[in-house]
Amino acid sequence: MADALRAYDRYVICIDKVPEDFETSLQSLMEKAIKAYQNRGPHLRHGIALDKQVTIILSQTEHELPLCGIYFNLHSPYQKKAAPKTAKAAS
Repeated sequence: MADALRAYDRYVICIDKVPEDFETSLQSLMEKAIKAYQNRGPHLRHGIALDKQVTIILSQTEHELPLCGIYFNLHSPYQKKAAPKTAKAAS
């Protein structure tokens, strides 16, 4: 989590969340991901928690402890929006 906090503070610009708010959010999401992982179904391997800025995934391994992935949900206001797909008429 410390590496994710440093990366957010250094590389991510987010108008919605200052670094202090991000830390609180990250801790809350980690708790949710742990609960989801602990309460997952018998054939499920992951616990996931997310918000608009970050996704946390805990994945089952062959070892006792799961792997943890923290992903930033990056968005750019300069990204081109995809053109809407047009539906073809059914014949």
